[in-house]
Amino acid sequence: MGDYKYNLSEDRIPKHWYNIQADLPEPLAPVLHPGTGQPIGPDDLAPLFPMACIIQEVTQEREIEIPEPVRDVYKLWRPAPLYRARRLEQALDTPAKIYYKYEGVSPSGSHKPNTAVAQAFYNKEEGVKKLSTETGAGQWGSSLAFAGNLFDLEVNVFMVKVSYNQKPYRRALMETYGARCVASPSNETESGRAILAKDPDSTGSLGIAISEAVEVAAQNDDTKYALGSVLNHVLLHQTIIGMEAMEQMEMAGDDPDIVIGCAGGGSNFAGLAFPFLGAQMRGGKKRQVIAVEPAACPTLTRGTFAYDFGDTAHLTPLVKMHTLGSTFVPSGIHAGGLRYHGMSPLVSHLVALGLVEPVAYHQTGCFEAGLQFARAEGIVPAPESTHAVKAAVDQALKCKEEGTSRTILFNLSGHGHFDMQAYMDFLGGKLKDEEYDHAALSAAMSELPEVAAE
Repeated sequence: MGDYKYNLSEDRIPKHWYNIQADLPEPLAPVLHPGTGQPIGPDDLAPLFPMACIIQEVTQEREIEIPEPVRDVYKLWRPAPLYRARRLEQALDTPAKIYYKYEGVSPSGSHKPNTAVAQAFYNKEEGVKKLSTETGAGQWGSSLAFAGNLFDLEVNVFMVKVSYNQKPYRRALMETYGARCVASPSNETESGRAILAKDPDSTGSLGIAISEAVEVAAQNDDTKYALGSVLNHVLLHQTIIGMEAMEQMEMAGDDPDIVIGCAGGGSNFAGLAFPFLGAQMRGGKKRQVIAVEPAACPTLTRGTFAYDFGDTAHLTPLVKMHTLGSTFVPSGIHAGGLRYHGMSPLVSHLVALGLVEPVAYHQTGCFEAGLQFARAEGIVPAPESTHAVKAAVDQALKCKEEGTSRTILFNLSGHGHFDMQAYMDFLGGKLKDEEYDHAALSAAMSELPEVAAE
C-alpha cells in the first residue's frame, strides 16, 4: 500500500485513555437524581455500574491508565490502521488530502469493542455475573457479546425492534458470541409492556431499549448495566482511536485541519476528536471539528440543550445534553446506531462552547457517498459511518471549489457487511429520505423535566 496505509506496531498501543474533562474551559453541569433533582453521588450509580466506571465518569485526571488485561485484548485488532484515501481524492478531483481511521478491523466490525472490553473487565473485577444492555443497529450488542464471552459474563441485549428485523445477521453474531438478544419493546420488562400497551406495533427506540436494560440491572443484584455511548467513561475508552491517529498522522507527515465523525450518542466521534480537541484547548492547532448526525434524528441541530432523561421510562439520572425529548421515537432509518433522542453531555457541552460544529444529512445522500467511497477505497462503510464519509466528501469538494488544500481526517467507525440490505434498498431505489415528525418532536420537547438547578 506504500504511503496509503499508516500503522503502528503492537507495542505502540496507547497505555492511557485521554480524559477531556481535564481541559474543559468550563466544567460539565452536574448529573441529577431523577427523584430528588439533586446532584447524584457514586452510591446512586452503584446498582448500575462498577465503581471503576463511576469514578471515570467524574475524574478530572487527564490520563487514565488502560489495564493490562484490556490492552492484551486490544492486541487482537489494535492499533487500527489509518489510510490515505488517494483513490477517493482522485475520484473527487480535489486538492484536499483525505485520511480515515478504520475501526472496522475489530472482531465485531466497529469501534464499539474499545469500551465493551473495558466495561466487561471492570465488571468481572467487581464480581458481576451478568450484563444487560441495549443496541440499535447491533454494533454495540455484538461488541458487548464478544467482550462478555472473553470475561465469562452472561450478556442480555435488548435490540431496537426495527433494527432487530432489519439486521438479522447482527442478531446472529450476538448469539454466536453467546449473548441473548430480544426485540425491544418486549414483554420481559414493565417498561416494555407499558410501551406495547400504548402501541403494539412500536418500532422501538434506543430510549425504550435503555429503559428495559436499566430495569433488568436495577432489579437484579448479580446484573450490571453496560452502555455503548453517551456517558463520560464510554467516550473516555474510545479516545484510544484519536490517540493512535495523532501518532499515525505524524508518521504521514501531516496534521488534520478538519476532523469528522458521525454522531448518535457521541462515542466514535469523541474517540477520534477529543484528543485533537484537547491539544487545541491546551494551546495547540485550531481545527474544524464536525459531528454528523441524521436529519431524521437531528439531536444536535434541532434539539434543545437541557436536562433530560436518557431513557423513555425515566429510570436514568438527568443529564444536561442536546435532546429531542425522551419520548421521541425517530423514523426507522438504516443508521440504527444514530437513532438516539439525546447526545453525550460532553459532546453537547463542546457544541455549546462552539468547539464542535454539528451538521445533519439525509440518508440517501449518505449512502451515495458510502457507495462512492466503497468503489474508490474498497471498504463498504456501515450506514452510520456513511454520514462521516458524506461530510468528508463535501469538505473535499469545497476545497476543490475554493482551490484550497486542506487535510481532512474522519473516523470510518465500522464496516457495512451486516448492513447490505440497506445498500440493496439504496441500489434498488427503495431507500427514502425520512423526515422527523414535527408534531411528535414538539410533544416530546414539551415533556422536558423542569430542573431548578439550571
